[in-house]
Amino acid sequence: MISWIQRTFQHHFRLIFAVLLVGMVIPFIFTIGSTPGVGRAENRTAKREFFGHNLMSQSDYRTLTEDARISADLQYGQSVTAEQIQYYMYQRVAAAALADQLHLPQPSATEITDFIKRLRIFMGTDGQFDVTRYDAFRSSLKGGSTVTEADIARVIRDDVRMNRLQRFLAGPGYVTPSDVKDLLVKADTTWTLAQATVDYASFSPDIDISETALNKFYSDNMFRYTIAPRIVADAVQFSAADFVAGVAPTEAQVREYYDANPSQFPKPATKGAPVKADPAADYAAVQPQVRQAVILEIARQAAVKAASDLAYALYEGKVARPALGAFLASRNLKVQSLAPFTREAGPAELGGAGPVANAAFELSADRFYSEGLPTPAGAAVLIWKELLPSRQPALAEIREKVLADARDNEKRIRFVEFGRSLRAGIERRLKSGDTFDKAVAAAAGATKVDVKAFPAFTLRGQPKDLDPSVVPLLDHLDKGGVSAMEATADKGVLVYAADKKVPASDESNPLYAMVKLQLSDSYARADATSIMRELVDGELKRSEPAAR
Repeated sequence: MISWIQRTFQHHFRLIFAVLLVGMVIPFIFTIGSTPGVGRAENRTAKREFFGHNLMSQSDYRTLTEDARISADLQYGQSVTAEQIQYYMYQRVAAAALADQLHLPQPSATEITDFIKRLRIFMGTDGQFDVTRYDAFRSSLKGGSTVTEADIARVIRDDVRMNRLQRFLAGPGYVTPSDVKDLLVKADTTWTLAQATVDYASFSPDIDISETALNKFYSDNMFRYTIAPRIVADAVQFSAADFVAGVAPTEAQVREYYDANPSQFPKPATKGAPVKADPAADYAAVQPQVRQAVILEIARQAAVKAASDLAYALYEGKVARPALGAFLASRNLKVQSLAPFTREAGPAELGGAGPVANAAFELSADRFYSEGLPTPAGAAVLIWKELLPSRQPALAEIREKVLADARDNEKRIRFVEFGRSLRAGIERRLKSGDTFDKAVAAAAGATKVDVKAFPAFTLRGQPKDLDPSVVPLLDHLDKGGVSAMEATADKGVLVYAADKKVPASDESNPLYAMVKLQLSDSYARADATSIMRELVDGELKRSEPAAR
């Protein structure tokens, strides 16, 4: 089997992993032209060293991130988030640097083969390497990939070396008998449960908030109604639509944008039998949409440049606030008044963008205009007018909101109280011989409570429709017991343990040795992960650009 894997991977590496590029191309911001801010306009090459790699280099960053994505897809067999990929990339780079520092040798062919055999992307349902799965995967591959055999070999070699480093850093992973016992009992106890669920929305007690209670609620919760500081400002807007005319991107630019952002342009759906993959045809089908997106992107960049040019002209000309109106009029620019806005919610007229709000709160009477700021419609320069300080509104100003909040607060209190009475009523009925269903119906009264029973299960194989909030309730539940109601935002849940069978938690349990080994490995990995996290965070902090 091993030799078969080696031969097959050697002959078909390029084909096997061509498909891995589908959906793997790292999106990046397509920039055309310059975007100057206030200050000198000379070109400077940004640099941020991270274990010998420049994170500010688009080429370096894209290569490192693509390697991390391929590694994750191979090892986990599923897609992960962009944030997870980024930090995983940092860990891979740091691990390679530490492995070099410790003079760890390159992996042997045997180590690489064993590693390939354990790749999750080729595992079957039994957790073993599945030849059928591999063959089916190979038959579905597409051509035209830019990933080479050398790329794949480099990723796997680095991953094998990273795993070896983690084992070196992990240590023995000490485990106590109580650790093993706790995990065995929690994971392998057999439960037979019934679950009662109360819908919060349908829970409608009669609530009358007196004027005295309303005033007290407002007094106790004034912090919730404090109006945050707000900026009063104007804006000079530059619409991207005004810069579309005359924009004619080259075919190379259009294709580059498509290759960098494939998820934005899914191929049109087809009827009937699946059509054989044709990357060229897929691109041709969406080329007009891609071209329009590139035109709009270029227009946005032009709008940002125009806004930045205005800010620079104000700076270069030392334009004072009294002369601002005449200066803008000389350039045929109009000022739009914005409704007062907070830092948390930017101006609605500019899309409510957070970066725009942050820039506004850096302005003052002395620094009354911003740099050119990108907006959903193009770009803008903010003109500061005044800062409205935070204030506490009178109850009369916001009476309806406070009243609604007070009612909801009282309803939540009543809901929790109902949960206590429901539990007590169920326990009384069960002791008198009622079934759980009848006990719930009697204790709930007019309130509707849904009941669902679950056959025997363990937490290793818990039912898919078991409410997640139930699991923590089991830690302190004995056979025949009824849990307290767990109140969440939209429901309340309690459970009845019709039966509970606890497994042996000593070495007589055949799973004891396996669980002990798993815990040991987990603790050891946690130690290694902690070391790598400190290494990554320290290097990122060291290379952080100095504040200006």
